[in-house]
Amino acid sequence: MNKSSIFICIPFLLLVPFLFLNAQNDQSSSNAYKKRVLETAEVDFLSSYYSQDGDNAAVTGGIGSEALTDATGTILVSIPLNDDDVLTIDAGISAYTSASSSNVNPFDGKGAADPYVASSGASRSDIWTNVSIGYSHSSDDRNDIWSVNVSIASEYDYFSAGVGGSYTKLFNEKNTEVSIKGNVFMDSWTPIYPSELRPFYGGNGVNNILFTQYSLTGNTDYNPRFIPFKTKERNSYSIGIGFSQILHKNIQAALALDFVQQEGLLSTPFQRVYFGDIDDSFIQNFHLADAVERLPDTRYKIALGGRLNWFVNAYTTVRTYYRYYFDDWGINSHTASMEIPIKIANKFTLYPSYRFYNQTAADYFRPYEKALSTDNYYTSDYDLSKYSANQFGIGLTYTDIFTKAHIWKFGLKSIDVKFYKYDRNTTFQSTILTAGFKFVMD
Repeated sequence: MNKSSIFICIPFLLLVPFLFLNAQNDQSSSNAYKKRVLETAEVDFLSSYYSQDGDNAAVTGGIGSEALTDATGTILVSIPLNDDDVLTIDAGISAYTSASSSNVNPFDGKGAADPYVASSGASRSDIWTNVSIGYSHSSDDRNDIWSVNVSIASEYDYFSAGVGGSYTKLFNEKNTEVSIKGNVFMDSWTPIYPSELRPFYGGNGVNNILFTQYSLTGNTDYNPRFIPFKTKERNSYSIGIGFSQILHKNIQAALALDFVQQEGLLSTPFQRVYFGDIDDSFIQNFHLADAVERLPDTRYKIALGGRLNWFVNAYTTVRTYYRYYFDDWGINSHTASMEIPIKIANKFTLYPSYRFYNQTAADYFRPYEKALSTDNYYTSDYDLSKYSANQFGIGLTYTDIFTKAHIWKFGLKSIDVKFYKYDRNTTFQSTILTAGFKFVMD
């Protein structure tokens, strides 16, 4: 059995105990009272607004505007089916506008093409949708929890379908918890390539209307390296193992180990690369691509993380987190974060936070015009470069366990608002504002 088959089987093996669960429960003679896993239906409305900017767009080979805005709305519904079982439905939609992706085709005829100026082409915006359905079952003593989930997601050039499962065991009077989870995602691309490359595969090359309509400057013998990707699928398989322990009445620690294997089309078809050993060709102010990003068709990722939460007193908690990550593309990274929830009033909690991140560059990363035509793999995506980043956040939560405010049959249980500011030591920076509203059915 190959590795892919093993990963595919894992989520289903996790479900084997669940298949026999009902039969075992029927044989149980215990009628003792047990608390429901979820007392009543809950509905979460989540929204966010994200904005970023920078000067290292991967679509234009490591230069150009990275400006992007994204608005997201999500609804999460949790429904208790009985004392032990909960059904969850998570549906979301995200709409973005991107100066970077707009330059997949920068020649819109509205002003000179330029990597720092957004095009008005169709690729400037898109809508992403996602639906996930989950089901969980808890044993009578609440020491065993099984769950399964399926999901689909789609946008204009990408479709994803996923399935997963998990098992959690609590023991030592629920002071100790171990868990295992597995997921499989089967994705497919509809490859979209930079507009200037398309005539060079089964087309008429520089005799295409693009090159007759506009004048070539620089190297007029433009002859890019372009062969469409043979594979259009991407599969991801993951396993996660978790361990949590209450060390003291005020201290809880947790460890997590995650393994991910990816295979298939791991390159992004519309991200340009420029070779340093080939003379530059231009149309207007736009540097024409020498090739598109080429990356290996397999990737292995491993991450080890740990959490330590200290409940200082009734008003203050300190939450710390650290993760070490590495993969076979040459990236090693460290993540460290701290959040300090502070109860400032009976119903209000403040959440200041800080996160630090740094990573080494992937073996295949090359800045603008640093790749060579003799290289087998190359990318100018700065997400795969060496960098460090700082993120500062602040949040405020309102909680009313008595749900005095109502909308129809639902009482408002909490409101959560958070703001984060993120800066890399490159030119990249972003902000995100999130808001969440939790309602419970009376």
